[in-house]
Amino acid sequence: MEYLKNVIPSQLVAERGANLVVINPGSANIKVGLANQDAPFVIAHCIARRTTGANLPPRKNVVDQMLNSQVTTAQHVERERAYDTIASLMKIPSLNEEVSNSYSRKMARLDGSNLPTSKKEPTLTWADVFETKSDSFLPTETSLKNDISDFNKVAKHKETTYDGECKYKEFIFGEEALRISPCEPYCLRRPIRRGHFNVSSYYPAQQVLEDLRAIWEWILTAKLDIPSSQRTLYSAILVVPETFDNREIKELLSIVLGDLRLGVAVVLQEALATVFGNGLSTACVVNIGAQVTSVICVEDGVVLPATGITLSFGGEDISRCLLWTQRHHQTWPPIRTDAISKPIDMLMLNRLKESYCRIKEGEIDAVVVVHSYEEGMPAGVHKTRLTALNVPPMGLFYPKLLVPEVYPPPPRTWFLDYEDMLEDTLGMEYARRPDGSDLYLGFSGGLPMWESYPVFSNKLLQKEESLGLAEAITKSILSTAGRIDLQRKLFCSIQLAGGTSLTSGIIAAMEDRVLHAIPPNEAIDTVEVLQSRNISSYVSWKGGVIFGLLDYSRDAWIHREDWIRGGLYIGSNRKYRDSYYIQAQPMCYMNS
Repeated sequence: MEYLKNVIPSQLVAERGANLVVINPGSANIKVGLANQDAPFVIAHCIARRTTGANLPPRKNVVDQMLNSQVTTAQHVERERAYDTIASLMKIPSLNEEVSNSYSRKMARLDGSNLPTSKKEPTLTWADVFETKSDSFLPTETSLKNDISDFNKVAKHKETTYDGECKYKEFIFGEEALRISPCEPYCLRRPIRRGHFNVSSYYPAQQVLEDLRAIWEWILTAKLDIPSSQRTLYSAILVVPETFDNREIKELLSIVLGDLRLGVAVVLQEALATVFGNGLSTACVVNIGAQVTSVICVEDGVVLPATGITLSFGGEDISRCLLWTQRHHQTWPPIRTDAISKPIDMLMLNRLKESYCRIKEGEIDAVVVVHSYEEGMPAGVHKTRLTALNVPPMGLFYPKLLVPEVYPPPPRTWFLDYEDMLEDTLGMEYARRPDGSDLYLGFSGGLPMWESYPVFSNKLLQKEESLGLAEAITKSILSTAGRIDLQRKLFCSIQLAGGTSLTSGIIAAMEDRVLHAIPPNEAIDTVEVLQSRNISSYVSWKGGVIFGLLDYSRDAWIHREDWIRGGLYIGSNRKYRDSYYIQAQPMCYMNS
């Protein structure tokens, strides 16, 4: 501890950061980098594999496109009602309101360059799926399976489809995979969706794990330049979302320590990492991800599991809502935009949302360029005026506007693992569920996402789909019943994380909506959202860096050899515990 008080931060980073890998996986993106980097690589968390028999129908170019994404009549009615509620708050016309004189309306016309979050983006183009024989750097199927990961060597020859001097790439990763034309012989897979492993009848668990391993293998080699032969010299911080259950955490540890061969690793909960990243000890952490939003409270560097709430919507739902809003107002060009079967369209919608959506009263319009992407054709250019750009982000507070997709449940056996990776369970007695199932109470996360399925008892798990973000924050904080001083502190220490938290106007809107959501009988009259000390889109990754640099005792770190032998400390009868109880050193240092 004396060393930590006197060491120069740059010296600490130089000494310990070069061999420390911080991995923060998410549904849409994975943030990963060495601790001595200023910022992580933010990479689309997906892989496209070349398919065989591509001309035989039916062919899926996206493995998730068979999942239900149809809006029911009841959902459509609820969505229109939510729009009208938001329109009244934003002081803009409702859907059915006819405005005879558009010049009399309060108008804020934006061109994007005046917005603080706006930036000029190049036009998205179809990915080049071919590689020449002379520069074949992608690994073959065999090399991936054998951990031969030197991407500077030419891949071995194998039977592959050729086009002149070029051949198809066997694997395509990251954003490039999202830009593959649907006519090409590839199938896009996202191993994590809505905060869980993307297990379905179309996507077996073994394939999900293999894809995760392949993506992370590529990142370590192509992005971080860590060859397989040197990985045992590296340590890993695995910053996991609150939605992950115990089985998923264990599988990720097996990938990191087993398949990728990193020498030692520790699991850190995302909310705790967010607190570390901002130098705080107590906060209500609100992480607005691409597909899931989580709310959980941290007190004195300890996560309070009972305060955790998961909401099944995020930034991508706002992007899809932007498309629905423009089509309803007939401002969207007559082009075939499909965010499900054409991922490149989702990329475009995300850019439009980030550049032009904001929360502000009055009509927010913008003249923008929209692109169309048809199979085998260059991007089409369409100039149009988008309207009601303040409505989609308000869907965070009125989620019926967003209508997330419906996903099938994972296999029942996936959840039959009650050993909690986030608690020290030695000598603890678990409370069985009243329905007599093999699931046990007391582990974190994930369950509300699947509560409507027969695997779980509906009486035990509260339905959260219709709960808005302000109500979720209020419910989370007030669940610390009888602790009024802590509640007041948490309401004044709301910490945002995730890319959507950068939306202009979201802080003021959240403070106002949360204040109105507090019941009148509660003695709370102040709500404050704290400014992030790091860029909020990757503050949890930064917190992982801080934790890794300051945790000198490494009592809870897991060595590769021990994990392979069964996940136990040598000479002990207990498993590795985790981040609920690892707080003293980093928090004492940051608060000293």
